[in-house]
Amino acid sequence: MTTGAPTLIRPGPSARAQELKAFAFGCGVQSVAVLALTAMGELDFDVFLFANVGEDSENPATLSYLHQHAMPFAAAHGIELRELHRTRRDGSIETLYDRLMREGSRSIPIPVRMSNGAPGTRSCTVDFKIKVTGRELKRRGASARCPATLGIGISVDEIHRANNRRSEPYEQIVYPLLELGIRRTDCARIIQSVGLPVPPPSSCWFCPHHRPETWAAMRRTQPAQFRQACQLENTINARRTAMNSDPVWLTRFNGPLDQVIPLTPVLPSTDDRADDPAGDRDDDGRCDSGWCFT
Repeated sequence: MTTGAPTLIRPGPSARAQELKAFAFGCGVQSVAVLALTAMGELDFDVFLFANVGEDSENPATLSYLHQHAMPFAAAHGIELRELHRTRRDGSIETLYDRLMREGSRSIPIPVRMSNGAPGTRSCTVDFKIKVTGRELKRRGASARCPATLGIGISVDEIHRANNRRSEPYEQIVYPLLELGIRRTDCARIIQSVGLPVPPPSSCWFCPHHRPETWAAMRRTQPAQFRQACQLENTINARRTAMNSDPVWLTRFNGPLDQVIPLTPVLPSTDDRADDPAGDRDDDGRCDSGWCFT
């Protein structure tokens, strides 16, 4: 019998195979393409996690697609698609719109536009997407010692949004669409090939990163929702006036939403993002993490 320091047994490749492989599901065209590819056996994820920022906050069309198409498709192919919410200590659900409209709140977690048109500091993605997903990953056993693989739905035409340095200690970010060389146009084809309709753009309906065309379309086709966005902007600015602070806006045009977004139709943009859900935001780098607009 020999004595000495104990032998350290390090996990090999087989142990890595047992680690959690999850996908941050945004319910936009890139995410649904990854879901379709997983159903086809081209990709391998254990679970798809949709962090719902609120029934009153997400694009209503996105939530309809989630429940009418994505979830039934996942269930039919034996794929776990889990809807997550931000919960308070008492177990109640907090939504992003709740936080914005809470009486007495001074917090503005969305990237509202300052007087110079630049977006302000935001915490919405961290609080309502990253932390909510992270809590679920850790509940399933992810840790700094044994991080989960977490897929993000960024396609080749948006490669500038990929940023591995933003990984949390309990996760290892991967970009399956980049690895497969898939563009957004490919995503639409893949989705249709499995019998699913192409999903609408995914985002909060009041996101300040919307392009003017998106706001104009909302005003024409969803006037009640547009008025609610105007009310949100007015509420935020009423509080800022009480604090002797400059007003902020939901667009970069330095004025009230109902004054800067015209009633008359706006022709679609002719740039290469015109048909891209991520093109519905102003491309200033604030949404480059891939947690939104995928």
